[in-house]
Amino acid sequence: MNKELFAALDMLEKEKGIPKAYMFEKIEAALVSAFKKEYGTNANVRIVIDEKKEDIKVYYQKEVVEVVENPETQISLEEAKKIAKKYTLGSFVEREVKPKNFRRLSAGAAKSVIIQGIREGERRAIQEAYENQKDEIITALVSKINPETGNVLLETTNGFATLLKSEQIPGEVLTVGDRIKVYVLQVNKEGRGPIVTLSRTHAGLLRRMFELEIPEVADGVVIIKGVSREAGSRAKIAVYSRDPEVDPVGACIGNHGMRINSIVSELAGEKIDIIRYSEDPAEYVREALAPAPIASVEMVGERMCKVVSEPEYLSLAIGKEGQNVRLAARLTGIKIDIKAE
Repeated sequence: MNKELFAALDMLEKEKGIPKAYMFEKIEAALVSAFKKEYGTNANVRIVIDEKKEDIKVYYQKEVVEVVENPETQISLEEAKKIAKKYTLGSFVEREVKPKNFRRLSAGAAKSVIIQGIREGERRAIQEAYENQKDEIITALVSKINPETGNVLLETTNGFATLLKSEQIPGEVLTVGDRIKVYVLQVNKEGRGPIVTLSRTHAGLLRRMFELEIPEVADGVVIIKGVSREAGSRAKIAVYSRDPEVDPVGACIGNHGMRINSIVSELAGEKIDIIRYSEDPAEYVREALAPAPIASVEMVGERMCKVVSEPEYLSLAIGKEGQNVRLAARLTGIKIDIKAE
């Protein structure tokens, strides 16, 4: 039986990533719980787990005393001497107890502790796996879609996780069998609630996709200086080149738009404006308001500016429902007051 148990622990460690040391703690706790149900809550017990010999022993301990006041925890010196002459007052007499002799109730309690330990171990292993992927992109398979909530169950390399409706790109239609990229936003280290929060709307997804799809960004030649995004509609990403010979905007677009198109396709057709970053705040704002031509930008404070647009381009500069100017302000961190010339 012990060999089967140790073989099962090996399997849990290999397949589920649950360390054997962790499970030994749970098994010891389970045996202590079962023992106390069998012999009394005050009874003393010692558990010995020998991994090399693949053996587990349970010992009932009683202290040697002159006068026995509690039979659960004590044994008289006279009785102890009958067992072995070596015992003296204050020492402990041990006798081995076979776990197989525990009653059904005690065994059931032990089993519950071990099962709970396995569940907690699995959760902890998954948490650690996701923790290593936090703020990164992972590829997942759409396994199931809840028609009532719109939440999507995804199969990842770490198991199954839910992509909430609120973290999905608005207007995107997912179907079972789709492979999609998701951003690991948060990892829950508490015992309750979902283990991980995945997102397709976070700006971090766009940043990581540029790092994956564009070699110059991955190599550190082109630096992403900022991202602002309204998922499913439009995004702006500011880029800067460390190499004067490399055009950061051109590198991100690629030949015939191949690089940017693959990103747009993954993000369900979301429009992406690639902005040339500038250390000059006024120039940065001018670039951020693309594609609208801007007549002038005047800084009126450290984080405020007045922008003048030619009348025919004012609506383009502001964007539908103010989206263009809103994204530009979020990207640059500068409050933009825009008017027609």
